[in-house]
Amino acid sequence: MYSSNMKPLEFKFKPFLWVTLCVGSSLLMVGCNKGAPTGPQNVTPVVGVYEVKSQRVSVFTQLPGRTSPYLIAEVRPQINGIVQKRLFTEGGDVQAGQVLYQIDPALYKASFDIAQANLQSIQLKAERYKELIKINAVSKQEYDDVDASYKQAQALLQTAQINLGYTQITSPISGRVGISSFTPGALVSANQANALTTVQQLDPIYVDVIQSSSELMRIKRALESGILKRAGKDTVKMRLILDDNIPYALEGKFQFSDVTVDSGTGSVTLRAVFPNPKHDLLPGMFVRAVLEEGVNEQGLVVPQQGVTHDARGNATALVLNKESKVELRTLELGDAIGDKWVVKSGLSVGDQLIVDGIQKVKPGAPAQAAPKEGGKEASTENSADPSKAAPNSTSPSTADKASK
Repeated sequence: MYSSNMKPLEFKFKPFLWVTLCVGSSLLMVGCNKGAPTGPQNVTPVVGVYEVKSQRVSVFTQLPGRTSPYLIAEVRPQINGIVQKRLFTEGGDVQAGQVLYQIDPALYKASFDIAQANLQSIQLKAERYKELIKINAVSKQEYDDVDASYKQAQALLQTAQINLGYTQITSPISGRVGISSFTPGALVSANQANALTTVQQLDPIYVDVIQSSSELMRIKRALESGILKRAGKDTVKMRLILDDNIPYALEGKFQFSDVTVDSGTGSVTLRAVFPNPKHDLLPGMFVRAVLEEGVNEQGLVVPQQGVTHDARGNATALVLNKESKVELRTLELGDAIGDKWVVKSGLSVGDQLIVDGIQKVKPGAPAQAAPKEGGKEASTENSADPSKAAPNSTSPSTADKASK
C-alpha cells in the first residue's frame, strides 16, 4: 500500500521541477549576455595616401608623323633606245655614278664616229686657211667661214659624245634602289612619263610630323611666360615610337617648322632628321614623334592608381584633407609617365592623394592614412618622355596590408 500511494505524488512533482529549471537557465543566459554590444561598431577605414610634391618635369608632346627619304631621285632616260641590260639588284644599295641600265649604243657610237671624222677634216682645212690668211692667199670671209665650221664640228662631236654617254644610265645619288619598271628589250624614250626606277637615300631620314597651330601658340606662350623653360640652347631633340609601340633607339634633331599654316587643317608641318644606319626606318612608315616642349620646374606627378574617371570621362581623385575627411577632386591631366600621370590642375602641393583603399571610402566620409613603411614613399620619374616610359606594374598596397 505504501508504494501504491507514493506513485501519484511523484507524477505531480516532476513537472514543477522541470519548469523551475527552465526559468533558472533563461535568467542565467540573460545575465551572461548583459554586457555584450547590441549592434556593429563604427570603424574608420584605413587608406594608403601619396603626398603630392612638386618636381622638375620635362614636358613632351606626341605627334603623328611619317618618314620620308632624305634624298630621292627618279632615274629616267635622256635618249631614245632599246634597253640592253639591267645592271643592279632591285632593293639593293647603289652608289652615285653606278651604271644601272645599258641602252643599245650602236646608233650613238656611229654618230660619234661621224662627228669625229668630220672634225678632223675641218680641222685640217682650218689649219691651212690659218697659214694662207697670213699671206692674203684667201679672203678674210673665207677664213671666218672655215673657222666657224671648225667650231661647229667641235660642238657636234661633243654632242655625239654626250649622247653616247647617255647610253649608260647611272644613279644620280647613293642610296637604295627600288623596283625596275622596265626590263631588257624595252623601248625607252627621253620624254616618257614613267621613270625607269627610283633611288632613295635612307640614312639619314626625314620625319615629318603635324602639329596644330593652336598647340604651337600655347607652347610659345608658356615659354614666354616662364611656365615652361627651354630644354636646350641650340637644338630640340626628338624621339620616335614605332607603329608597334617600340621606341626607336636613336635620337633625332628638329630641323625646321613650316612657315605656312594649312588652311584646311589648321596645322603646321615640323621636320626632324634621324640617323638610320640599319635602315630600320623606311619611307612612308607611320610613327609617333616625341617632341620635348620644355621643362616645368613645378610639375606635379601622381600614381595612376589614384586617378579614376567618372561617367562623363572626367578624371577624378579622392583626397584626404586635414580634417581626415575624404574630398572629391576633378583633375586636368597631362601626359603619362609610365604608371603615373602629370597633373595640370586639381591638386596642390601637400595634398594627400588616396591611392589604396579607394573602394572603402566615399566623399565626405572620415578616413585615416596608413602609416608609411620605413618612412618610404613612392617615387616618380622626372621626365614625361613616353618613349622611355616603363610598363605599368602593380604592388601590394599599404592599405591592404594595414587592414590585414
